[in-house]
Amino acid sequence: MANTMIFLADGFEEIEGLMVVDLLRRAKLNIEMVSITRDIMVTGSHGITVKADALIEDADFSKADAFVLPGGMPGTRNLQSHSLLNEELKKANEAGKLLCAICAAPLVLGANHILEGKNACCYPGFEEELLGAITNENPVTHDGNTITSRGLGTAIAFAAEIITTLCDKETADQVLKSIIYM
Repeated sequence: MANTMIFLADGFEEIEGLMVVDLLRRAKLNIEMVSITRDIMVTGSHGITVKADALIEDADFSKADAFVLPGGMPGTRNLQSHSLLNEELKKANEAGKLLCAICAAPLVLGANHILEGKNACCYPGFEEELLGAITNENPVTHDGNTITSRGLGTAIAFAAEIITTLCDKETADQVLKSIIYM
């Protein structure tokens, strides 16, 4: 079973973070919410406070198969300025681990030169910060070991692509079918 870490910073977009946590857990994947603050309690951009599973200084990065960065402001800028997180993202990229970012958060991957030569998408207006990326307007873009997505409205599709990659399409479809009644 794949292990995923999602990094929460004060000012993260709650839906982008918690939708991923919820859907990956429905797929029976391990996902650990990691606070990059000095507190286990992290407050999102809309005033919702979430209790993380661990503080970043206590996290065991070696056990993670995938890393997820939710967007939101100032959450994305807080992720971008966290030196330990950025070091670990670079190491994870070198190891070929799955790196996922939604909304403005792909700029964190861009700032770490992880998107160079790759197709990627982000919230409109942040394209120039995806250094070296070939940007598009797709809801979700999967290129190599990166998955990027445009924002809150694409959070379900983003999580489904992560599940498809870590499990398989059948598992992703089953999770989506369990939450979407048509």
